[in-house]
Amino acid sequence: MKVYLAGFNVDTTVLKELENIAGKREDLTPEVLSAAYARISRDPRPIDQIRQSAREEVERSRRSNSTIIFKMGHHSVAEHAMFNFDIIGLSRFAMEDMEKFRLCSYTEKSQRYITLDKDYVVPEEIKGTKFEEMFRDIISEQNRAYFKLLAKLKEHVFAKHPDLAGDERNHNLLEGWAKEDARYITALATESQVGYTANARNLELVLRRFASHPLAEVRKLGNMLYDRISRIAPSIVIFHKANDRDTKTYPELKILAGEVIGKVSKDNALSPKEVDLVEFTPEGDNRVAAALLHSSCAYSYEKCKKAVENLSQETKAKLFKAACRHMQFYDSMVREFEYVNLTYNLTLSSACFGQLKRHRMSSITAQSYDPALGNTIPESIKEIGMEKFFKEIISKTNEVYDQIFQEIPLAAPYILTNSHRKRVLIRLNARELYHISRMREDKHAQWDIQNISGKMTDAAKKVMPLTFSLAGGKDRYNDMYRNLFGELPQVTEASLPGARKIG
Repeated sequence: MKVYLAGFNVDTTVLKELENIAGKREDLTPEVLSAAYARISRDPRPIDQIRQSAREEVERSRRSNSTIIFKMGHHSVAEHAMFNFDIIGLSRFAMEDMEKFRLCSYTEKSQRYITLDKDYVVPEEIKGTKFEEMFRDIISEQNRAYFKLLAKLKEHVFAKHPDLAGDERNHNLLEGWAKEDARYITALATESQVGYTANARNLELVLRRFASHPLAEVRKLGNMLYDRISRIAPSIVIFHKANDRDTKTYPELKILAGEVIGKVSKDNALSPKEVDLVEFTPEGDNRVAAALLHSSCAYSYEKCKKAVENLSQETKAKLFKAACRHMQFYDSMVREFEYVNLTYNLTLSSACFGQLKRHRMSSITAQSYDPALGNTIPESIKEIGMEKFFKEIISKTNEVYDQIFQEIPLAAPYILTNSHRKRVLIRLNARELYHISRMREDKHAQWDIQNISGKMTDAAKKVMPLTFSLAGGKDRYNDMYRNLFGELPQVTEASLPGARKIG
């Protein structure tokens, strides 16, 4: 056996410095890896020799990529080419479209840990219109409110937690709690930044979606992304232009929805449930138990399912315990838990949605932000006596939103805040809900997503008690394990303090 490290991501600044020393090279492109790996199935040579040929003949490699991807339809070869982007100055509103794509990677500037400045995006749809001045005015007022709230919240948090405040090492933590609540008054137009990684196949999809997007900011982002990679790797990102599927589908569905359902009255939008489990796999515990048996015997799934139906609850519980006994808090549930699904209606704030949307293995679709759904106001805002002040800013924001929405509905949500809500439909399997529960119910998670994920888990436990018998935040894992097994989980090297954490 031989294993070669064929390549890895390198900062472009380093590549330019190397070029300055050694001269420009044509083979500094991920296209050669795609071309080399595409030839593996038909070329008998060792892969390292195929890669060498691809590096020596870059133009031939590009022609080969185009033929294999475009004519033969083998798009997977483009997945071997990776790109990293620094994206700076994108609005929080546009960031929601940036982070929709399942198989790309993102690390975004957190409004929980960084004090916000006053930078924001004025959407092209509003620039130069009669709304621009009022748009800027209300955002300036929101930003002033942010700093006013932040100052009071800092005092409140330090006074509320004197045990932590006494140690200077905890001051960043306490200030972070103040920042995460103050940000609920800031606009979706607020600028953010993100480190973004994608392979060429997924990037092509991103570019096509962005080219078809109705918002100018998102289309501009797509153009800039394509500009940065088109000269480096022109042969592996081909279908990147706008198309009818992306441009026309949802506008036509919106028209049809209006014809079928009619206009929704504001009364129907008020006081929605935060978490509502609307669908789930029937007999979920039995299905997971049958899947566990199926993986461990030679019988068909149908026979396993019939066998489970005749088991006592105690015996079924033994199956689930066997599947969980050797788990640590960082372990995923076994894959058999993916055979049952749950669907929730959620009504949540923009701040909360910003965290939920990171769980991209779920199926998540969302409506537009709607002021009629109300606002999520942090308890700390109420504790410092600033709830009335907060609501006054929200009221002014909603007035501006209503005026803009009448003429430029597409850009109106930019003015809404992190506290404004939207409806979200999320479908996920039990394994993914465990992942959300572990991360988001942990005591270190932000309170808004803790609340939503906790209610999701509670609802799941009612319909699949065995399947979710070990669900909960990772900080409570030992207690949950002890309740289930009567003992603590066995300590392994990876779970010891200082060990490398496994995600």
